Amino acid sequence: MIVTVTLNTALDITYRVRGLRPHASHRITEVTERPGGKGLNVARVLAALGHEVTVTGFAGGTTGDVVREGLTGVPGVSDALMPVAGATRRTIAVVDELTGDTTQLNEPGPTVTAAEWSAFQEAFEDLLSGAAAVALCGSLPPGVPVGAYAGLVRAARTAQVPVLLDTSGEPLRRGLAGRPDLIKPNADELAELTGSHEPLRAAQAARRRGARSVIASLGPEGLLAVTPEGRWRAAPPAHVHGNPTGAGDSAVAGLLSGLVEHLPWPERLARAVALSAATVLAPVAGEFDRTAYEELLGRGVEVTAEAGAA
Repeated sequence: MIVTVTLNTALDITYRVRGLRPHASHRITEVTERPGGKGLNVARVLAALGHEVTVTGFAGGTTGDVVREGLTGVPGVSDALMPVAGATRRTIAVVDELTGDTTQLNEPGPTVTAAEWSAFQEAFEDLLSGAAAVALCGSLPPGVPVGAYAGLVRAARTAQVPVLLDTSGEPLRRGLAGRPDLIKPNADELAELTGSHEPLRAAQAARRRGARSVIASLGPEGLLAVTPEGRWRAAPPAHVHGNPTGAGDSAVAGLLSGLVEHLPWPERLARAVALSAATVLAPVAGEFDRTAYEELLGRGVEVTAEAGAA
């Protein structure tokens, strides 16, 4: 079983419009609504790859009820979300059908009390006893300590469960103190963390700060991996046009599934890039175009080793 943690779960709502214009009214051509938040997106992709996944985090209010209802019946996904008094947030993605661009609006999330946070920590440690790996994903809702991820990483490491951390800003900076097995920042998040805008130098700096392995997402250019076993770059054959929402979450699913399957790094990276690109072609986060994924995995992703010590 793989555990994904989404402390700031959401109800993802996607609007499609024929052309997004500031200061104008718009007629929506299509609406989709589904459970969201980075860890829930990761879980759906993992389940589609054939893995059993337990999702945990917080859910509250009417929106939280809708999120939990949306998880019911998803093959391979078990719901271990914990109730809170506050209301789960909504995220709104507006897709411009003319340009393919997406505008994202994210609510802050419910305020989590100290008692709710304490109860979650206990439940998380219980889940670790049956976990093959853990992904800690996304932003922190109000009330959760900014150093929360460091504590969760340490709990996973104490239980000898590999842990991937996918967050940004101060939660990422603090989370490195727990020494996660893997982090997956994008280029901007990595630059904010280290002060360096050169991805390789920044990834090496992030390893010195506590991450065992760093997989940097470089957008259309693919991934850069800096690990104890070596350094690699993995890239799709061409830029893929579509909705990029959730592409990074699919990359996390690829990395995590490859970890528990004990794949060598080049195969993990190829899977992550193929899933990420195939997600851009899907209508909503947490899904991927399986035909495109299989084609990219078969012959489309180029993985090259970088010279020098990791």
